[in-house]
Amino acid sequence: MALMFQRLARNFIKNGYYPTDSETTQRILNALAPAKAGGMRIIDPCCGEGIALAECKHHLGLASEAFGVEYDAERAWHAKSVMDRCIHGDFQDCIVGKRQYGLLWLNPPYGDLVSDKADTGERGGKGRKRLEKLFYQLAMPALQFGGVMVFIIPRYSLDAELAAWIARHFDRVRAYAAPEQQFKQIVVLGVRKRVGAANGADATEAMTRKHLDAVSGGAVLEELPEEWLDAPYAVPAAPQGDAVFAYTRMDPAQLAEEIQRYRCLWDQFGLKFGRMSIQHRRPLRAPSDWHLALLLAAGQVSGAVTSSDGRRFVIKGDTFKEKSVRSEMQEREGGTFSEVRIHTDKFVPVIRALDFTPGPDYGRVVTIR
Repeated sequence: MALMFQRLARNFIKNGYYPTDSETTQRILNALAPAKAGGMRIIDPCCGEGIALAECKHHLGLASEAFGVEYDAERAWHAKSVMDRCIHGDFQDCIVGKRQYGLLWLNPPYGDLVSDKADTGERGGKGRKRLEKLFYQLAMPALQFGGVMVFIIPRYSLDAELAAWIARHFDRVRAYAAPEQQFKQIVVLGVRKRVGAANGADATEAMTRKHLDAVSGGAVLEELPEEWLDAPYAVPAAPQGDAVFAYTRMDPAQLAEEIQRYRCLWDQFGLKFGRMSIQHRRPLRAPSDWHLALLLAAGQVSGAVTSSDGRRFVIKGDTFKEKSVRSEMQEREGGTFSEVRIHTDKFVPVIRALDFTPGPDYGRVVTIR
């Protein structure tokens, strides 16, 4: 089967970006299949130009949704044209729902973490600090139980620590040599499991660890087969509800894109904000303290007012909670005494006014409690 989107890929190498070649992509797709009818979510936290994940979406069916993140602006905006959702930014600044995605395509940047890395905290493990390990830790929680991981890394980056992580979190783990060996890549496939949930988990984990340790140690590795003859890695349907996929930082271009995407607020701008111009009716009688507290809590006491003597104020009302403390002395058995403090919550209405009357008090802030 010919790939649909490879003709769109420019496949340039820049800033640690090593795109997945078309032959490796095709062979991985041969090993994947949808688990059952229903929408799927697939994600690539280092999606580059989005070509690999677009091919996955086409292979799994149009019911699947493709989500991606890319740091480079040029590649990210290209990916937006072939994916359902793409964020231009740092994956560490993204909010991605846990266990909401059925396929994790992870071809992270390759290289060592620099000593002054920003905002990575203690991530990266205790072994060799590698970008591949950092992105594994960041991205793996997004994969739902039963979801499929496609992990494409250089063989030399698979150390004992990373092998232990993969063995702990995944079943059906198999590592293959990529058909294209320009970057000495391997392809690790696995299905996410519940840690410690199944009988025999320790034995399976030990076997997986032995397999990955052999790969790390330089054992002869089978090439990813051109024709997949085993049971396919089934991508499960997405869980109920909307996907959590957001960015904590926003640039003007992406903000404009989001406004165009979610127009419901702006189409109803007048309806949502027009009520601010509605004049409130004065109460028929002076409000009691209880009514005043409700008005303040609802934000109905605000705006410009004129007092009976002609002074002008801009006022804003609010209600806050404070505690009153009362102490009592209680006698214990044996003639000793103890102090008991009673804390009582009390809601206090407050009006703050800014005096706009020309004169010596102009600009004075008045607080009424």
